Amino acid sequence: MTFSTADLHDDHEGRVQVANILMQSFGQKTRFSGPISTVKCFEDNSLVRAALEEPGAGRVLVVDGGGSIRCALVGDKLAELGMKNGWKGLVVHGCIRDSAVISTLDIGIKALGTNPRRSVKKGEGERDIVLNFADATFTPGNWLYADEDGILISPDELF
Repeated sequence: MTFSTADLHDDHEGRVQVANILMQSFGQKTRFSGPISTVKCFEDNSLVRAALEEPGAGRVLVVDGGGSIRCALVGDKLAELGMKNGWKGLVVHGCIRDSAVISTLDIGIKALGTNPRRSVKKGEGERDIVLNFADATFTPGNWLYADEDGILISPDELF
């Protein structure tokens, strides 16, 4: 996959949104794109697991964890599950853990950082709803493009 978010932004300025947030890259893929699917949760990754257990079909899972850095919403087992089920990547407005193992997996993950504490599992949260964070709107079915420079959101596929 060859694209640059900088070039896509220049070519589609006014049609794309930039997620104004500093995120770290994890996983072997630093560049990924696909239609958006969403999870909104707070310190409970039950719905993240449920989403990643489904066929990804080339989608990107955007997880709004409220920006909490008190626990991880994704670890190596969930990242591997997502990779095996065909998810192109994850964007986590929160933390991950097991970053050393995740760095060996063929998936792209953007997250605020890491925390070794696991989340609770109460089954709380919402799936496939419109999310708003980082001065951007993440709508299920819209397209997300991520690389070393950042994250773009487009209402449709750009190439």
